[in-house]
Amino acid sequence: MVNLLHLDLSSNQLTGPIPIHITNCSGLEYLSLSNNNLNGSIPYQAGNFAFLKTLDLSLNLISGEIPFSIGNFLNLLDLDLSHNFLFGNVPTHLPHSYLQHLSLSHNNLNGTIPSQIANLDALLTLDLSHNWISGEIPLVIGNMRLWHLDLSHNNLYGRIPNSLPHFNWSYINLQFNSLQGQIPEHLWPFHEQLVGNKDLCYDNLNIKGEFKDFQPCFASHRVEDVLHYLKIFLPIIMFLAFFVIGFLFLHKRKIKNCKDQPRSIKNGDIFSIWNYDGRIAYEDIIKATENFNGKYCIGVGAHGNVYKAQLSINKIVALKKLHHSKTENLVNEVEVLTRIRHKNIVKLYGFCLHRRSMFLIYEYMEKGSLFHALRNDTEAMELNWNIRVKIIKDIAFAVSYLHHGCNPPIVHRDISSKNILLNLELKAFVSDFGLARLLDPDSSNQTTMAGTYGYMAPELAYTIVMTEKCDVYSFGVVALEILMGTHPGEFLSSSLAQNIKLNELLDSRLAPPSNEIDVQDIIFVATIAFSCL
Repeated sequence: MVNLLHLDLSSNQLTGPIPIHITNCSGLEYLSLSNNNLNGSIPYQAGNFAFLKTLDLSLNLISGEIPFSIGNFLNLLDLDLSHNFLFGNVPTHLPHSYLQHLSLSHNNLNGTIPSQIANLDALLTLDLSHNWISGEIPLVIGNMRLWHLDLSHNNLYGRIPNSLPHFNWSYINLQFNSLQGQIPEHLWPFHEQLVGNKDLCYDNLNIKGEFKDFQPCFASHRVEDVLHYLKIFLPIIMFLAFFVIGFLFLHKRKIKNCKDQPRSIKNGDIFSIWNYDGRIAYEDIIKATENFNGKYCIGVGAHGNVYKAQLSINKIVALKKLHHSKTENLVNEVEVLTRIRHKNIVKLYGFCLHRRSMFLIYEYMEKGSLFHALRNDTEAMELNWNIRVKIIKDIAFAVSYLHHGCNPPIVHRDISSKNILLNLELKAFVSDFGLARLLDPDSSNQTTMAGTYGYMAPELAYTIVMTEKCDVYSFGVVALEILMGTHPGEFLSSSLAQNIKLNELLDSRLAPPSNEIDVQDIIFVATIAFSCL
């Protein structure tokens, strides 16, 4: 097998880890194991492929970090590890002599984009999309010869470097990050690939119609001019600031006390707001809901009712009015949610404790719950197979973040289709943390029975110990419910599940998937769902 040059085992439904003995084929120049169900990590011995030019492990279930030995592929031209569950930082030890195409998209990579990426002199394609990469876009990327760059769906922030070249690109995508500042003029032709960055702006009013997804910049001064004026006025501003602070300190001590407190006290309310652009008084909420009139009620749960409210600041929010006996749950829910920052988890704006009412203020989800969407034929038809797969992935990302991205890990304890909400773009968000508990890694005792029947792990019939595995089981049930269009019910415990074909389970309201990518994705998520049960 030393003389074997080309090995393609893609799309064969292979399972298990990558066999180490495959590295004995040290003469390989092409290796593709893509589109299978391989799991485990990438063997360190993979570095034995000294002559390899193409390595494709995409569309598998591979996890772990990218091994350091991958830098031994001195002749590598194409490296595709996309659509897996790899985590850790973007590697700095990639082969830099000949590598032309690098795809690490759709994984769980975090950290920043390393400046060493510029050492890849021959690189033409760089795809790091759909990860958890943060930080700023390195300036050195502007020195590369890239013609395809995809950094979309990450947590990048800061300004778009002006050093990004304007003559090489055939494709650039920076969508759905947290980039800010003025869009460089040479990237105007790619403005559709910049949407989802709410703080980006443009400075030419003549192109307003084309840039409907962005706001105009309020100032277009050059940085040098700003620094010039700062040198002149900063001393004056600082003097006035110290004067005002001293005046307020001497004459309005109550203001300082109010700032020191995390909650404002007004008319018996204890009110707190996070990540919100205004103060909402209790009276405003009473007025917006007509004292929680039933016509504004959009949901009923075990811990309280949910109301839709159009506030005076022209912002629609969801108000969860809690039962008086659930004060401890309120504190728990707030403490958990204020630490969570994730694109697939419903955002908490604030909360209020009042002698007459207690409620939470959430981001409003226009499409309501996944439970109701699947049970309404018209809405269910909108959820085509591609959208359903994306919804399952959204939920998986949220649960993965709770279990692996939070310290200590968080167990949701009540994952069900009623607690999955959809926005106008049919993107899924996990909600309702009234039952959430922080799971201390040093303790396995989470002994408060919780959850929704039909979604609870069967072992809870014998024990009430709650772990992350209970969430994993519930996720598997929800994933099957999305594919089937209804709750799996008795199918979960039926012996028929052993012999039934996947196409017999799929929602009959939709035409069977005919697109090859949809078919592969459905097989992939179905495999994951069954492995969770």
